Amino acid sequence: MSARERQKTPKPDWLRIRLATDGGYAELKSMMRAKALHTVCEEARCPNIYECWANRTATFMILGDICTRACRFCAVKTGMPTELDLAEPERVAEAAEQMGLRHCVVTSVARDDLADGGASIFAMTIRAIRKRLPLCSVEVLIPDFQGNWDALRVVMDAKPDILNHNIETVRRLSDKVRAKAKYDRSLELLRRAKEMRPEIPTKSGLMLGVGEEWHEILEAMDDLRAAGCDILTIGQYLQPTPNHLPVERYVHPDEFKALKEEGLKRGFRHVESGPLVRSSYHAHEQVLSAMAVTTGRTGE
Repeated sequence: MSARERQKTPKPDWLRIRLATDGGYAELKSMMRAKALHTVCEEARCPNIYECWANRTATFMILGDICTRACRFCAVKTGMPTELDLAEPERVAEAAEQMGLRHCVVTSVARDDLADGGASIFAMTIRAIRKRLPLCSVEVLIPDFQGNWDALRVVMDAKPDILNHNIETVRRLSDKVRAKAKYDRSLELLRRAKEMRPEIPTKSGLMLGVGEEWHEILEAMDDLRAAGCDILTIGQYLQPTPNHLPVERYVHPDEFKALKEEGLKRGFRHVESGPLVRSSYHAHEQVLSAMAVTTGRTGE
């Protein structure tokens, strides 16, 4: 099937999204604009934005909205950033407090222009949220910092509740799908994070539909487990614009279910697997599930 034919293939029923732009969605969008904050929900055109925002959950995107990389799956703007907003961590914390969050997810664009890749801003944001919301768990979804492990330590020393870094795809397709990021470097980041803070769960994600084979997905799972990764998310890749990678296939929900079983058999504490799953989708539930596996108790 040609790329043009794939683009014309209609999305299956299981990828239909309920649009709900009233209530919590409208309120949250207004607050984000008022505080000059960015969310990956908007910038990456996440299919779950309406559901999540209606439920007053969002993934904050710090360090601006211009990424120094141009990954072929991602809709975030690419270019050379011109700003570093040191007041941003406090505004994120204010928004989290205003939303009354119990679990806050913070990610960023890649900032290869900064010596530490933005690690210090991540740490400031974690501490600012904790100061305002001591009972709120904080998850960070970080870039690879170009292998700067001192930068990684800055983030880990701020003690996030979850350290997330996505490998995105299988080894064979990594260079095709991602810009500058390296498959083995991502695994090394997860391994070092676990060495630095063994008590902090690590998490990673895969997107399907870009040409991967079944055995390659299982190999990626094994690689992640060898790096000590605790939580895995698996979702369907959706082409954000015609200029991005085409969708090779739409993966059936039954296959996602089977992959969840494979992941659990391999020892992941929690596997979130489904067509619309993204890194932060049901993130609070992922934390509680992983905690229950570890401690034998469930949270509130």
